This record gives sequence, structure tokens and C-alpha cells, in this order.
Amino acid sequence: MAGAAGALAQTPQWKSVQLSAGMHLIQAEVAATEAQREEGLMYRDRMPANAGMLFVFGAPATQCMWMKNTPLPLSVAFIDAAGKIVNIEDMQPHTLDSHCSSKTVPVRYALEMHLGWFKQRNIKPGMNIGNLPPAR
Repeated sequence: MAGAAGALAQTPQWKSVQLSAGMHLIQAEVAATEAQREEGLMYRDRMPANAGMLFVFGAPATQCMWMKNTPLPLSVAFIDAAGKIVNIEDMQPHTLDSHCSSKTVPVRYALEMHLGWFKQRNIKPGMNIGNLPPAR
């Protein structure tokens, strides 16, 4: 689910929110509707260094992502309703492999960032993401 051409375009379609991961700030577009979640980061060929996309799901559950039509390699952090990272998965461009959250802890959010972003900043499962918007 990782979508519109070009960099993270600030169009009216995409609300943006500033998140925190420890001392790091993230500018994330919010994919809160089914259509937005389906499009995600598809077709985007670039993205600023500390930017990403936050997927907001209606109810906590096991969630899976894929990279159909997504040219950027990404890492995704699956996050529970309290903001705690449950697990982080790396995803390669243009693949249809499913990358899923832990089946033991339901998640409410998924945060896609550049491949390796979390690892480079020593952000791991168990840490919190701050300033998450409420789920609908």
C-alpha cells in the first residue's frame, strides 16, 4: 500500500501531521480513508528524508502492506493504539509480498518511511511514536 506522482505532494487530498520518534521529527501524510490507504505511496519516485506516510486503520487488527506500483524501498512500522511500535518490516520496490504486523498484537497504525530509516535512528519495537491522530 505504499501513492500520486512525484514527491510527497501536499494536495488537499492528503492531510499532513508531524510525528515524533524519540528526538526525531517526521512529516507524515495521513492515509485515513480506504481509498487513501489503497493508493498510499504508489507511483512516487522521491520523498524527503524525514517524510513518510501514516496509515490510520478504523479498528485495531493485524494489518498487511505491499509494494505494488511503489518505486521507493520502504520500511514500515506497525503501531498499536497506544502509539507503541509492535514490529518493523523492510519492503522492496514493486513487490507483491505481504509485510504484516505481528499476529499477537493488533495495530491501529502503520508508518512507512525510507528503507532503513528506523534502523539508522535506532528506533525499535517497544518505542513510541508521538502525536498520532485519533483513529476514526
